Amino acid sequence: MTSWQSLHDGWFLTAVAGPEIPDPVAAARVPATVPGCVHTDLLAADLIPDPYLDDNELRLSWIGHTDWCYETTFGWAGDDGADRVELVCAGLDTVATITLNDVEIGRTANMHRGYRFDVRELLRVGDNVLRIRFDSAHRYAQEQRERLGDRPAAYSDPFNFIRKMACNFGWDWGPSLVTAGIWQEIGLRTWRTARLADVRPLVTVTGREGRVEVRVEVDRADGDSGAEPLTVRATVAGVAAEMVLPPGQRVAELTLAVADPDLWWPRGYGEQPRYPLDVTLHAGERELDRWQRRIGFRSVRLDTAPDEYGSAFTIVVNDLPIFARGVNWIPDDCFPHRVTRERYAQRLGQACEANVNFLRIWGGGRYESEDFYDLADELGLLVGQDFLFSCAAYPEEEPFLGEVRAEATEQVTRLASHPSLVLWFGNNENIWGWHDWGWQEQLAGRTWGAGYYFELLPGIVADVDPTRPYWPGSPWSGRHDVHPNESGYGSMHIWTVWNQLDYVHYRDYLPRFVAEFGYQGPAAYATIRRAISDERLVVDSPAMAHRQKAEGGGEKLARGLAAHLPAPRDFDDWHYLTQVNQARATSLGIEHMRSYRPICMGSVVWQLNDCWPVTSWAAVDGDGRRKPLWYALRRAYADRLLTVQPRDDGLALVAVNDGGDPWTGRVDVTRLTLTGEPRAKTSIELAVPPYSSMTWPLPADVGSSDEPRAELLLADPGDAGDRTFWFFAEDHELAYPPAGYDATVEPLPDGVRVRVTARTVLRDLVLAPDRLDPAAVVDEALVTLLPGESTTFTVRSAQRLDPAALTARPVLRCVNDMVPDTAAHR
Repeated sequence: MTSWQSLHDGWFLTAVAGPEIPDPVAAARVPATVPGCVHTDLLAADLIPDPYLDDNELRLSWIGHTDWCYETTFGWAGDDGADRVELVCAGLDTVATITLNDVEIGRTANMHRGYRFDVRELLRVGDNVLRIRFDSAHRYAQEQRERLGDRPAAYSDPFNFIRKMACNFGWDWGPSLVTAGIWQEIGLRTWRTARLADVRPLVTVTGREGRVEVRVEVDRADGDSGAEPLTVRATVAGVAAEMVLPPGQRVAELTLAVADPDLWWPRGYGEQPRYPLDVTLHAGERELDRWQRRIGFRSVRLDTAPDEYGSAFTIVVNDLPIFARGVNWIPDDCFPHRVTRERYAQRLGQACEANVNFLRIWGGGRYESEDFYDLADELGLLVGQDFLFSCAAYPEEEPFLGEVRAEATEQVTRLASHPSLVLWFGNNENIWGWHDWGWQEQLAGRTWGAGYYFELLPGIVADVDPTRPYWPGSPWSGRHDVHPNESGYGSMHIWTVWNQLDYVHYRDYLPRFVAEFGYQGPAAYATIRRAISDERLVVDSPAMAHRQKAEGGGEKLARGLAAHLPAPRDFDDWHYLTQVNQARATSLGIEHMRSYRPICMGSVVWQLNDCWPVTSWAAVDGDGRRKPLWYALRRAYADRLLTVQPRDDGLALVAVNDGGDPWTGRVDVTRLTLTGEPRAKTSIELAVPPYSSMTWPLPADVGSSDEPRAELLLADPGDAGDRTFWFFAEDHELAYPPAGYDATVEPLPDGVRVRVTARTVLRDLVLAPDRLDPAAVVDEALVTLLPGESTTFTVRSAQRLDPAALTARPVLRCVNDMVPDTAAHR
């Protein structure tokens, strides 16, 4: 059997060379954590401030311009007759030179792949010294840019000239923290005769039969001409197969047919059973190596058939079309080794609780970890994984061509066992960029990545894992004669709304699958308070401005507020109103898109998560706190959605049923005054089949108002689902009464229960207990009440919370609590 010796202990870090190394760092031999990176090692040694706080990021750019050396001394007891001893580096970030006992054994320049080096002849019994020098990623990328010629990119740093997380160089939601280090596991693998080099289980389902084609590649210690026959065996669900590899043969293909397996389904559509798959390698009766994973039986295809609207983009699992209720995923930390399985579980759990069923892993980050994918398998979350190219033209010359080929082959192989992975995207926005962002003139004929997206990557997916669909880019129309971001074809991104237009213009689009759209809002108050040390928070202070990475982001937030909401009087108003506006904008987009099911079959919000404390498009902020947007997602992505939508002939009620049972019941749609007096009413009998939507035009006396400032619509399905509102005017135009309510606080063993009873209409009521206890969480937000109605918030907190503070501004807010200061404009 193979054996493993971890090399995670005893490391030290030193600065080798750089332009601005502080004296304390230059003189230090810093204890290093592996897996880890330079930033976190220096932080742990108290040699740098926390880069996530205040504007510390700006004072730490020297780290990415410095060369670093990691060194450890480890013991070796001998190989006990092994044929090979390999140094296995699962992830080196990024430009590394590795020496063992002062002998160079290899160089690397790709964060996104692993490396193996045969070191048997260099090891000595007793102490051995392993050094890994990391050259400046900035310098390497700049040298490659100068050698190959510049390529256009979204940002000035040359992130497209190095195979490294692009967002390390900064993004419109992330800091510039250019890392270096041993970011994944490292150790010695000892083996005899042969080992399993690659195992790819290709799972398909046809009719009532599940098939697993297990494709195996072995390494032989004596090369391809090895004289010893080997046996590969595979078992799953009680079915076994084996194949003998004659001398010299390295590739085996075994097929296991499983009758009537339990199918793996996306969450909300069924269960997620998985079956252990064991693959072993033998020489005679001696077991040499073993590979184990859990697989799921399911079929997946991408329906892109042409139709009267253009061409579809529908993920089909087990022959059932799935509406992708999605979010985009970015690295959850700028230092990805800090994202533990427990943190992944929390974040993916938050996605599930928000009724999400699809995550797109964005192409400027990383190929996500085994923990991420194993949890997605377990939870039934569908995943679309970008290949790692984003918002730039990428060179196709060497060494990049070879690195991309090796990287893609390794990652497609690694992820082949996961039923959650249902789609590969070739890149993020690069085909769109080539068409629309002035790249063609700047490139002047130089390569930009087309060979990757249209030739290399589809060829690798077809060869390595043909069970999954590949799509050349996000966005991409599917045809070279149709604009890559044309709404009627393929996948699209909608950024004109955030960048240029009021969010009601989401309704101008009838897309087939929206892979990105979103609206900004600030992080939770406790997150901002932790990240900024200013005694008083101010909207436009330098510290808050540093939390806004998007170009013109502050002005866009202000523009969005001015179109809909009262002008904020102070930071507390601004914080609450911008969070509400983010939630409303995104909900409007989702509900519009879902209302056009099955023409539109995907709504993927930018974004679920953040990597640090920042104002961004995320629903969950950099400290893991849920913003009001998260609660809005939970409602807008519910299996059953009731929404009022404008149509050509007036307002209509749309019921969307993503569940497997028919949705029946009665919906009362009432036009009311803001004081709760009914003016007109209609009732609609629901009969919505599974996995469909239905639309009912509203009668004119219900769906229109002669007093838009004083009236609203309420569509109430009773116990059959969540009610929904439609306001005939914007908040800053409405004749709101000053907010009036009664609130009581009841203690619980682990928190409190706050009951609010409305004396007036209360619009988008939010309780923010993190202002009193940073660890406090609340179960609900964005509640609208009519006079006489009540709601209950359950707050979980280990601290005693002041009832008076808990039931007053700025902790308890609604839009019309600002009425006394805005009444003059009516």
